[in-house]
Amino acid sequence: MNSGTKQHPWSRYVALGDSFTEGIGDPEPASLGGYRGWADRIAEVLSAGTDDFAYANLAVRGKVLRQIVDEQIEPVLSLRPNLITISAGGNDVIRPRSDPDEVAVRCEAAIERLKRDNATIVLFTGPDLGFSPVFRGVRGRIAIYNENLRAIAVRQECVVADLWALTEIQDPRMWAPDRLHLNALGHHAVARSVLSALNVANVLQAYDPEPMPDGTWRGARTDDLVWARTYLAPWLLRRARRQSSGDNLLPKRPTALSLNGPRA
Repeated sequence: MNSGTKQHPWSRYVALGDSFTEGIGDPEPASLGGYRGWADRIAEVLSAGTDDFAYANLAVRGKVLRQIVDEQIEPVLSLRPNLITISAGGNDVIRPRSDPDEVAVRCEAAIERLKRDNATIVLFTGPDLGFSPVFRGVRGRIAIYNENLRAIAVRQECVVADLWALTEIQDPRMWAPDRLHLNALGHHAVARSVLSALNVANVLQAYDPEPMPDGTWRGARTDDLVWARTYLAPWLLRRARRQSSGDNLLPKRPTALSLNGPRA
């Protein structure tokens, strides 16, 4: 067993959700699908010292809660995991005129289905996006949804990974150039938070990999213009057309596979 990693009760881990769980923003050619992300990092830690550990990731970018329920829950259950992470509803809540209470009702129904085999289930609160000029306006809806999720976790006996309280990821250096997804540093911080919620000791260190150095004010303004043209405009256009970046894409790890071992 790796030094600093204690034994845990899980041998089969399945992640479901959207781009956050798929690992978008954390490119890694050596990872299946070309992205690593926090779920892969958690699986790497949990696999240490567990010979029969297996991991699947069914998340697909752009999916709303209805699609996650319709397309991912039955495949998850068929894999018979004893650890499940689900981050869902975020793409619903940020949409105009969405009702976070109604989204939470549908989320709880999904959790009830996932509980069929008594797996440990981890839920995620949404991050505090008050620092983001683009998403500051939906901060209240995210907070309402989070309170619903905390209540669901109590009723359904789920573990909560509290991203709202994870102030590290409010640092702009934690975010990918598109400002919609976490980068490697942000995914690393989330992995540490989830492992802490699961009470799994590990050797992951804060701010490792090191953050990029701060840029100049002029450089930041230039970056804003490039970002708006490259990322924001296409995102708004997809929303207007009711399209998703995940349309016609398949999960990166649809089958529970063993891992060769943890990576730093």
